[in-house]
Amino acid sequence: MRLALTKYGWPQVVVFPAVVIMLMVVICWMASKELLWFWTFVSIEPILAIILIWGLSFFRDPYRAVPADKNILLAPADGRITDIETVEGNDFIGEKALRIGIFLSIFDAHINRAPCNVKVEKITYKKGKHKNAMNPKSGRVNESNDLGLVRIDSPQDKLIVRQIAGAIAQRIVCAAREGQELTGGEKFGMIKFGSRTELYMPAPKGPVRENVKCLVKIGDKVKAGLTPLVRYEYQNVNIKMQN
Repeated sequence: MRLALTKYGWPQVVVFPAVVIMLMVVICWMASKELLWFWTFVSIEPILAIILIWGLSFFRDPYRAVPADKNILLAPADGRITDIETVEGNDFIGEKALRIGIFLSIFDAHINRAPCNVKVEKITYKKGKHKNAMNPKSGRVNESNDLGLVRIDSPQDKLIVRQIAGAIAQRIVCAAREGQELTGGEKFGMIKFGSRTELYMPAPKGPVRENVKCLVKIGDKVKAGLTPLVRYEYQNVNIKMQN
């Protein structure tokens, strides 16, 4: 099977494997010249092979059959749900918001995807710390990038997808641009080497959103562009396939 790698991984997707392969070749050469103990060679080579496989796997770009249901908000990242709570809204949403936090381990695919059909209204990058991304508080202090989105379909809620760098992650990649329209499940970036992604939407309240239902719970594993996080329960549902 072909391992599809993301374009957002450049240059690490080339440099990192090249360095590891070079080390493996050097160690093989040293062992052949008896410059290295045999058991040292036997111990190191498998470890480097595992690191190489993990490095390539980290930048994998898996195919996703994206549901075309206009009533759902899809997970913007692979990972595990760490928190679901109502928080004070920021200037973009303008009211209390439901926040769903997703922690991405170093073993998850790190592609970020749009939660539904949206228009990118505002992108805000913020420098910050690199604390453990499993902690919900990291979203307030860590390096982050906010995509302020507006749903194209009804209801035209304002949403935020926040890309958050973690203790290991040192680079947030966002290819989206203000004014751009994204379809549900469309790829727009990634966070390299462990991170956190949050989805914000207006908190369910009143007759407008009384039928909004959160479909996940803390501890659930989710996949970007595939797992529904929230459902608006008052419109028809259609399904299609998308890469």
